[in-house]
Order: sequence, then C-alpha cells, then structure tokens
Amino acid sequence: MEERLADPPAAATSPPARGGQDAAPPSEAPPSEAPPSRAPSSGATSSGDPSSEGPSSGVTSSEGPSSGGPSSDEPAIWSRNFRFYFVARSAGLLSWAMLPVAVSAGLLSGGYGLDTAGYSMAFLVAPFAGLVLFGGVLADRFTARRMMIVADLANLTAHVLLALLFIHGIDHLWQLYALLVVAGTANALFQPGASSTVPLVSRDVQGANGVLRTSEAITGLGGPALAGAMVGFGSTGWVMVISAVCYGTSAICLFVLRLGVVPAPPAGQSLWRNLVVGWQEFRSRSWLWGVILIWMFYAVLSWGPQLSVAAGVIVPEHGASAFGLINAALGAGTVAGGLLAIRYKPQRPLAAGAVAMMAYPVYPLGIVLGWPVWLLAAAQVLVGIGIGVWGVMWATSVQTQVPGEVLNRVHAYEVAGSVGMYPIGSALAGPAVDAFGTDEVLVVGVVVGFLTSAALLAARPIRTLRRVPDRA
Repeated sequence: MEERLADPPAAATSPPARGGQDAAPPSEAPPSEAPPSRAPSSGATSSGDPSSEGPSSGVTSSEGPSSGGPSSDEPAIWSRNFRFYFVARSAGLLSWAMLPVAVSAGLLSGGYGLDTAGYSMAFLVAPFAGLVLFGGVLADRFTARRMMIVADLANLTAHVLLALLFIHGIDHLWQLYALLVVAGTANALFQPGASSTVPLVSRDVQGANGVLRTSEAITGLGGPALAGAMVGFGSTGWVMVISAVCYGTSAICLFVLRLGVVPAPPAGQSLWRNLVVGWQEFRSRSWLWGVILIWMFYAVLSWGPQLSVAAGVIVPEHGASAFGLINAALGAGTVAGGLLAIRYKPQRPLAAGAVAMMAYPVYPLGIVLGWPVWLLAAAQVLVGIGIGVWGVMWATSVQTQVPGEVLNRVHAYEVAGSVGMYPIGSALAGPAVDAFGTDEVLVVGVVVGFLTSAALLAARPIRTLRRVPDRA
C-alpha cells in the first residue's frame, strides 16, 4: 500500500534541505509575501522563521514526499484516502472516549471502590505518557500506517478480552490492569501517526484538521454519554464489544489507504539515534518548543486543575446534570470552532489561535463571579470555539512546517510535553484548594489562561510563523 523512501546514510550529516534559496525571517519580508510552498512531508522547511530550520536529513527527491499526497484531481479535503482515514479516526476516537467512563462506572457499579477505579485509569494513561516518544520513532521507522494498524489490532484484542472480563466477572484485578496497559500502549503507538497521516491524505491540511477536530468533539460528547447509558443498564461488557468493532473498522480503513511513497529516516540508524534526531528537530524550532514550554505552565496551573475544581463548585450548588450540561456546551463550542477553522485560514495561524484562546479564562471567571448555569454554559461555548480554532491552527502548523521523515517523532515530543503535564495539574488541584481556597485557585487559572495567550502573542517566532499554502 505504500513504499518507503529512505535517505542514503550520508544524508544524516548533510546540511538541512532548504527547498531552494534561503527564506528571510517574516519580519524582514514584505507583508504580502507568503512563505515558499512545499508538500507538508518534504524535507524542506517553509517557515520564514530561521528557527524552523532543523538538522533534518530531509528527503529531497522530487518523486518522494509529494507523491505520497493526494492527487490534484481529487477534492482538496474529501479525497478517497481522507474518507477512509476519517472513518478510521472517528471510530478510534469514539472507542477511546468510551473506555474511561465504561471502566470507571463499570467498576463502581460492580462494587469496587474509587481507589480501584483510580488505579485503572493510571494503568491506562501511564503507558501512553511513557511510551508515546517510542511510538513516534517506530512510526518513522516502519511507517505510521503500519504502526496504527498494529495498534488497532492490539486494541481490538484487548477490548474483546475486556468484554469477556466484564461479562463473566473480574476474578483478578491484575487481569483488568494488564489489558488497560495494552490499551494505553496501543494508543501510544497510534497517536504519532494520527497527526503525520493528515498531510498525506488531504491537500487542504487545515480543512482536514477542522473536520477531524469536529469529529473529535462529537465523539467526545457522544462516547461518554453512550458508555454511561450502557453501563447504567448493566452492559459494560457490550461497551467493550462496540469498541472492539470500532477498532476493527479503523484497522480495515487504514489497511486500504493508498499513500504511495512516504518519507523515512536514514537507513542504519539505531532507535536511540532516531530518538535523538527527533529531539534535535524539536528543539531547533523555537516556535515549536516555545508553545510547548508555555503550554506546560498552562497545563499545571490552569487547564489541569479546572475540571475537578469546577465540579467541586458547580455540582454541590447546581447538581450533576447542570455540570454535565455545561461540559456538553464546551463540546458544542469545540464543534463550532472546528467548523470555523475549516474556512478561516489566517496568514499567521498561531497568532490567530492565540487570540482565540483568550476566551479560555471566561469560564473560570464566571464560576468565581457566581454566574448562573445558562451563562456558564454560554461561556463554555465561547471557550470551546477558542479551543477548537487553536487546536486546528496548531496541528496544521506542526504538520506543514516539520519535515515528513521526522514528523512522527516531533509530534511525539509535542504530545509528551503538552499532555504529559495535565495529570500533574489535576493531581495538585485538591491540595491547592485545601491550602489556598477554591476561588484563589480559579483566579490563578484565569490569570494564567490570559497570560498563556499573551505569551504566545509576545513570542516573536510563534507570533510571526506564517501559514504554508495549500497544495494545488
């Protein structure tokens, strides 16, 4: 289904591919000047920011990366490959959204305690956080598509066994924990390729990301609701059956993709060398590591603590149904943001995304001010729009600015740095509330949320990064 286009070993020591003459920094170019266009998976970097030039051993053959993308005769977004990829990704997202709710609610309804449910989530999340970097290396070495199919088949097997476990009863908790480790590991193998595949299946990368972000928001809303309803009827095992079918569907859709030639790292490099090269590529782009550094503070001080702290205020005062409605409003806003980002294509995407993220502090501020439920829900719609727009702008920037032969590894570092800090912020929420008070923690979240957007806009490499034009 796809060929590997590997660099010759000598390319590892060659200078970065520039795709023609060197580009001037955005601030030195005329305002109307766009960065040079290139296929998202090529070895040349297209940002005007010098920091976007990395030590990539990029593929420079004219028949290489660009031939892995969709034909110009196909629709810009809904190409044959993208349709299959959309089904695969949506099925996987639905399964992943159902799993934590099904496991936690199934255990609690089966008489197990909160500690067991907490341990289960730790066994699910820890392998993902710890192994996603290696997932990026393996995806670059063996192709993202193959690793995603392997991950789907592993998840299918794990969910079939989880179904049997919940249907017939859990005799030993280690069996549950072991299967959750398999599921978490499979998702660590899948995630890096999920990002790098988008430029290979759609000419309009930002539009495709907008569609996928919308699907993610919808499955994020529907998955937990479906899982909760089925567990309420005593059908935890059947939730796992549905998930297994979804992963099987995803594997089949990925198998029939026709990606042509895809870039590969130089032959003969060890796994550890591939990991080091990925780190060099990551840190050579100041706009990339700058965003992740800012996001780490945001995750610990604002994003991480917010869910549990907000629940501690809203549920006792307005009830669990009101809290569910408010979070559903967030999902609805994210859908709207994803749809908006399909059409809205600013020349400086990260700057536009940072402006959109200024909506984030509105919700925690509303909780502090004691807003009614309907106004908090409206605030969450606004927050969701901002998150949806930022998410699409960020994903598109990474996918189109980073060479294809290192994209999986760079994306893995990005995920590890940004998402990896969220559990720390969540864990610190309770002690912080006990030490400083609920309103104080929420106010810190408001301030940090605003400073996050301000920092993104203040950092010149982030603010001035230009959009790569769509492929014709």
